[in-house]
Amino acid sequence: MTPTVELVRASESVPTGEHPVEPARAGELVPTVEHAGKSGVSLDIDLLDTIIVNLYGTVDDSIVDGPGIRFAIFTQGCRHACPGCHNPAAQPFAGGKQVSAAELWEKVEANPLLAGITLTGGEPFEQADALIALTRCVREKGLSTWAYSGYLYEELLAGVPNSAAPVLLKYVDVLVDGLFIESLRTLDLLWRGSSNQRLIDVAASLAAQRVIEWN
Repeated sequence: MTPTVELVRASESVPTGEHPVEPARAGELVPTVEHAGKSGVSLDIDLLDTIIVNLYGTVDDSIVDGPGIRFAIFTQGCRHACPGCHNPAAQPFAGGKQVSAAELWEKVEANPLLAGITLTGGEPFEQADALIALTRCVREKGLSTWAYSGYLYEELLAGVPNSAAPVLLKYVDVLVDGLFIESLRTLDLLWRGSSNQRLIDVAASLAAQRVIEWN
């Protein structure tokens, strides 16, 4: 049986704070999936063409943002403003370059050596609506999705910073969560910036209804 895919309107609510450009645009059509049997959806390139992601940049073959060779997607806009942030230029919501999700997918398709993609930034969950369809395509292709977020797993699951966050979370294989804390920074950590951050196996955590760390 195939899953039913429908389009729903993004929340009309606007988060608090000063953000010249709000990446989760109220009223946008975003995909949701109800699985009826085997997981997987047909790749919908037409849908990806209609979705715009505000980017700080990409790295085609990163080896530092998760295991294997990864296509790293750095989203633009982050409200955490962690002292010592590695990408401070990715914090303003007013910056960045707008590209379609289809353009990102084409780069994934073009590299047969990829182990998966990594969503980072910036704060990717601020643009959760725009990343859901892409991560669905990545999963169907048999690749993994890692994501870095200043929000905690528990916050994302509860709908912070927006109602699309827990939907995107379902299509993330490993989440690196928590703010970067400069005083806890160490170079000995694998794929983390500070020791407070967790590597979370999302599927296992959802099934167990508690955080299960990835190893």
